[in-house]
Amino acid sequence: MELTDFLNKIEDIKVSNTYLYFITRVLKPNIKKTAKVLDKYDFKVYQIDVNTEIRQHLYDLTKSQLIYLTKKKTEMHEYDVITDDTEQLFTYQMTNKAMSFADVVNTQLKQTPPKIKNLEEIIAEEELWAYCVGFYNKDEDDWIYTFRKILSGKVAIDEKDGNKRNGFQKAIRTIFNSESKKLELIEGETVNLDKQVDCIFYDETFYIAKKTQFEQIVGLEEEYKVQAAEVLQELSDTDMIEGIEILAKQIESNPAIHKKLVRLSRIGNYRDLNAAAIKKMQKVCKAYGDKLKVKDGKLHLENEKDIDLALKMLADYYKKGEVSGKSYGTFAGRKIDVVETV
Repeated sequence: MELTDFLNKIEDIKVSNTYLYFITRVLKPNIKKTAKVLDKYDFKVYQIDVNTEIRQHLYDLTKSQLIYLTKKKTEMHEYDVITDDTEQLFTYQMTNKAMSFADVVNTQLKQTPPKIKNLEEIIAEEELWAYCVGFYNKDEDDWIYTFRKILSGKVAIDEKDGNKRNGFQKAIRTIFNSESKKLELIEGETVNLDKQVDCIFYDETFYIAKKTQFEQIVGLEEEYKVQAAEVLQELSDTDMIEGIEILAKQIESNPAIHKKLVRLSRIGNYRDLNAAAIKKMQKVCKAYGDKLKVKDGKLHLENEKDIDLALKMLADYYKKGEVSGKSYGTFAGRKIDVVETV
């Protein structure tokens, strides 16, 4: 599917067949928020009734975003855990995914989600996580969904109860009424619906416009931590790294390192790690003004800087342009098979 295909499909759908859903995140039963366990949240989907004006707004907003993305996102690639290119649209298959969020797209949205009657009651027990706009083609029984992450600062609860909890009112919510020409107070719960789309879901595939927000929405951080732990074990099994326990501590306290380790698993260079490869790494580091710590022919980790440099070497961080000869540093990049010419 191309972005223009989504635009054409939505244009074939009536505005009246546009639906708004809120997605909440809640701790699984008998699990504390501070518990160091993976996949500790469940996600719930709620439908919320909207008036004709908001429905038209959501419909027009999605069309304008698709037109904007069509002009900006010139390439489409399979999702990669680390990439530097923001001019891409990524695809992510949800088939056979075990993560908790899979239940949202595979089951809950396909059924009839319960309707929200009191948003405040729900937010009191659950975290408002994202909102989803569904477009339904009745003739083809076909759905397209867009998702946007909701930031905590975009949600406001009725100030009457807020005053009881907080002791004082930090701000008042107002809106300018174009008919009365007056600034009026807004009562009740409010949620800001941003004029952006983070990702689109269609036919078991996510089409990702904003990579970071997508990862937050579906909970990929937890999946990355699992994979990072698996890579750690494989690195330990090479018996070519001293101080592996320091890297293990980083996995527990520093989520940013998870993606780098997942990237390593895709490249796989560490699986053939030996003394000769480490010696070559030392030579490369020296060429770029770095010093790789090595003892008895093994990588030696003592601190975060050692970890960062070792991971760079294992991931072929330093790259050279074939045409310009210029050197670059990045964890991203796709392996390309060179075509031999005669």
